[in-house]
Amino acid sequence: MVQGVVVTNFLATSAASLEALKTASLLKSLPINAFIFGENGTGKKSLARYILPNAPIVDASAYDELEDALRSNTTLIISNFDKIPNFDNFQLLLDKYSVRIMALATSVFNSEVIEQLFGIKVFLPPLRERMEDVAVLAEHFLQESTRVLGVENDIQIDVSRIDLSHNAHSIRRYVYMQVQLQDINETELMEIMENFLSSRLGGNSDYRNFLYLYEAPLINAGLFRFKTQLQLADKLGLNRNTLRKKIAENKEYLKYE
Repeated sequence: MVQGVVVTNFLATSAASLEALKTASLLKSLPINAFIFGENGTGKKSLARYILPNAPIVDASAYDELEDALRSNTTLIISNFDKIPNFDNFQLLLDKYSVRIMALATSVFNSEVIEQLFGIKVFLPPLRERMEDVAVLAEHFLQESTRVLGVENDIQIDVSRIDLSHNAHSIRRYVYMQVQLQDINETELMEIMENFLSSRLGGNSDYRNFLYLYEAPLINAGLFRFKTQLQLADKLGLNRNTLRKKIAENKEYLKYE
């Protein structure tokens, strides 16, 4: 099992995340406002929660709610900080109510404002630059999903196949999907295909255009199981030339050749 440092929901294994965790540990004991930035799904809220475990989280785009939160709390986590419509007014409220804040955003959107309001900035790089953390997060979501879905945890997750475009959100979605697919039956699989195709049909060559959805998985599974094209052709009842043609037609979707 992959091991990592676990702090609430912030898991740290890579050098970048461990450095962020080190800074966060320092911030727990210092009355300093901090700005945490990075792409969605990089762990900003989890890290802020570690620093201010009892602070409510409020979205800056809901400014009336933000004002109420500033009046009624001594600590606050503010997401989408770049959505505040009036930073001058926000500064006045912050000074008036003496609230300690952790502000979250996807980037340093206004250097002057950030420098004025925050003593420390913490950057969380995207997970594609923190590959050591990907395996730890995948293991975490695997444990979570098997518990939630009530299935046996004997599943192997190939992290190299995860699309990290949405960081941890991508990992959670992929892991949950893999867990759910373990017990899928033919009827459920056909329902998934039907739902997928129902909104996409309407062209003049749809049969040919969507044939890869059947052929590519069949070839991938066959080559993985039987190892060679010769054996696969025999198992599928195809001659080798026909199989080679199908492999060439589906090349962009194949993992094995």
